[in-house]
Amino acid sequence: MNLPESHHPIISIITPSYNQSAFLTETIESVLTQRGDFFLEYIIVDGGSGDGSIDIIRHYDELLNKGEWPIQCGRISYRWVSGQDEGQTDALIKGFRMATGSIFAWLNSDDTYLPGALQAAVDFFHARPDAGLVYGDADYVDTAGSLISRYHTEEFDLLRLAAANIICQPAAFFRRKAFEAVGGLDGTLDFVMDYDLWIKIGRCFPCIYVPGLRATYRLHETSKTLSSKTLVNNSTESLAVTIRHFGWAPLTRVYTSCSIRCKARLPQLLVGYRIVRTVAAVICTIIRSLRFNRGLHRNDLALLNRENIRKLSRSRLEIMTGR
Repeated sequence: MNLPESHHPIISIITPSYNQSAFLTETIESVLTQRGDFFLEYIIVDGGSGDGSIDIIRHYDELLNKGEWPIQCGRISYRWVSGQDEGQTDALIKGFRMATGSIFAWLNSDDTYLPGALQAAVDFFHARPDAGLVYGDADYVDTAGSLISRYHTEEFDLLRLAAANIICQPAAFFRRKAFEAVGGLDGTLDFVMDYDLWIKIGRCFPCIYVPGLRATYRLHETSKTLSSKTLVNNSTESLAVTIRHFGWAPLTRVYTSCSIRCKARLPQLLVGYRIVRTVAAVICTIIRSLRFNRGLHRNDLALLNRENIRKLSRSRLEIMTGR
């Protein structure tokens, strides 16, 4: 059913969910408590969770249907489905197909919005009808929700995006028309569907960074960002998407991929020595960069700076969080 959007823009938020009951309540409430002059369409696509997530999702459905949830925006449309899917990207694609809003975003089931996040997005798009994407700041938090550090975010620059993840996904919002114009999410990607989307939108529409805390990004051992089971595939996919879009394998991404590969494949006797991992990763980076780029790429010269060199001996978590 299409909701009227005469004076209230509809903002559609999709949450892909699978066995994240420990965090799901906080995620859902961070969406449903958003205050502002907009209609909220919240769609949860669950992959057939067996950990109690369905009970949590259904609980808020019942509260809204009974009028027992305090609505602080123009209207809330809450829908959910549950069933086997082919992973996070497939769930998101299903959700966006169901969405009716003019502004889109997604919030993973272990992240949260901060108060005012949705109204800030609505206000921005009202002021900038030409923009395709807006993003703000986010904090890394741990399993308990305690602050770890700030996500590193910068003004948008397409070439800079090739070398660094400067857009934090839960703090990003985009127009439906921009999403559809670039073909939406790439269903073949399992890890960097967001990065791929930012590049596609960035080539066709203005993308604007508006400072201000909008979300929290949770780091835990079972998340795709940190899980040792998925890190190699994650970094490999990220590098492949970068090469596909830019025709260039930036040193920073090649080094990240090599560092993760070396940690996964070095003998246990050696993997505990940071200097051994670093040297192995540097050698791997030189070889793979020369192969991917058929020599030294001129854009890599800008990446050979003191800050990036200092990162060589640091872990992925240390680089992400600035610690």
